[in-house]
Amino acid sequence: MIKVLVADDQEMIRESLKIVLNSKEDFEVTDAVANGLEVIQSIRKNKPDVILMDIRMPKVDGVQCTQMVKEGYPDIKIIILTTFDDDEYVYNALRFGASGYLLKGVSMEGLQEAIRAAYQGQSMINPDVATKVLKFFSDMAKDESLIKIEDFQVKDITTGEWKIIDEVAKGKSNKEISETLALSEGTVRNYLSVILEKLSLRDRTQLAIWAIQSHRSH
Repeated sequence: MIKVLVADDQEMIRESLKIVLNSKEDFEVTDAVANGLEVIQSIRKNKPDVILMDIRMPKVDGVQCTQMVKEGYPDIKIIILTTFDDDEYVYNALRFGASGYLLKGVSMEGLQEAIRAAYQGQSMINPDVATKVLKFFSDMAKDESLIKIEDFQVKDITTGEWKIIDEVAKGKSNKEISETLALSEGTVRNYLSVILEKLSLRDRTQLAIWAIQSHRSH
């Protein structure tokens, strides 16, 4: 059972999401709230696995809330939901650790897949913005002070792990990587866990930025 917290300032949207997700046997909506402050309060009461987070909410918006949640509860996955193709909001939410970004027009089936993928530690990025996100990674990578990894950590990366890193840097999901490299998704997840631990990185977003930043100098 995946516990989901819905956060949206529009009552109709959050109630609709709550009804639909609760009708699926592998989802349980722990709460449906209207702003970022209520998200923090709700998490304390009933820790969800995944938060569906509207980007534009009163009091505390989705970007600020993502930062607050990730600082206090790094294991909770966050999917940003928005009607706005607003680059800066999206990029900052990803930078603070959101698992991905979906437009509110996504199908319910697509949304359920996204929640399951985020729960499993995968990144969900709407195809419409994937190229923009990669450009953002590249722009962030130009800031040399952003992610610093010691040489001895890099030397510990195996040839197989570099192949995974290269695909992550292209913005590919675990499923896409498994298809490209002819590995199971479980193997890809295991590789990623080992790589992140070796490089002391928080998530695949940081890994993608670092990979571009280092120009794959292996």
